Amino acid sequence: MREKPIRAEDVEARKGQTVYPDPFARLVAGRTKRKLGDLFGLSNFGVNLTKLEPGAASALFHSHAVQDEFVFVLEGHPTIAYGEAEYELSPGDCMGFKAGTGIGHQLINGTDSVVTYLEVGDRTTGERVVYPRDDIAAELAPDGSWVMTHKDGTPY
Repeated sequence: MREKPIRAEDVEARKGQTVYPDPFARLVAGRTKRKLGDLFGLSNFGVNLTKLEPGAASALFHSHAVQDEFVFVLEGHPTIAYGEAEYELSPGDCMGFKAGTGIGHQLINGTDSVVTYLEVGDRTTGERVVYPRDDIAAELAPDGSWVMTHKDGTPY
């Protein structure tokens, strides 16, 4: 746990790291996250400084069962898929995703420039993530690890 301020860009960057199995991992290969909340030992919510290279996505199109999520665009013009709609975002734009609605979301960088945004989410236990467009499901285990399965429950 850190007890002094730090420049967000100085936090270790994790490029392309994901819990997604193949072939889904490729979608986020151009995503870089700096886990700012973890650095300060935050336990009730997480904060990530996230960058998407051209062509990269934030995640598979998904919805959360119990954890709320919020994004704030700092740089670039990502497209957000939200339910059946798509919106182009600009620096200063934000959007929240209430858990339990079943409405999926995903940020996509369809531009030639880097997209940078803050991602904030709570850490409520018992999280399950639904991916309506893909044969994958995720459940947060009690130890904090993600268990990834096919929708029928068979493991990857």
